[in-house]
Amino acid sequence: MQIRNFKLKLLPLLSASLFATALFADGDPQLSTTAGSRLFDATAGEELYKASCQACHMPDGKGDNGAGFYPSLVNNVRLMSAKTTTEIVTNGLRGMPPFREYLTDEQIIEVVKYIRTNFGNNFKSPVTVADIPK
Repeated sequence: MQIRNFKLKLLPLLSASLFATALFADGDPQLSTTAGSRLFDATAGEELYKASCQACHMPDGKGDNGAGFYPSLVNNVRLMSAKTTTEIVTNGLRGMPPFREYLTDEQIIEVVKYIRTNFGNNFKSPVTVADIPK
């Protein structure tokens, strides 16, 4: 039981470590340095998903459970609220890192629109800058 608890405590650290390693790897064509910040280059929702989300949530959006728990985005009613979804992408949640420093408001809107209208989701209500926490 102690080993399992130890592993569970390490998961957020490992997640953050893997994210940071991928994010700051030299020569990553998905990232660029702009005004001292690392930003994703992609602008379309699908490209942004592939560059920033699919490593954990998988190409098919089904998520995974193993070294960590990565929730499925497939037919996920929690994505119904554009505001809640943008808050999670912007600020992170539990083991998911925040993307505020790496995505512009427009990129956050595009990736949120993408996940809310793909993977069996059909949430077409608008996603706007007003949904993004400041």
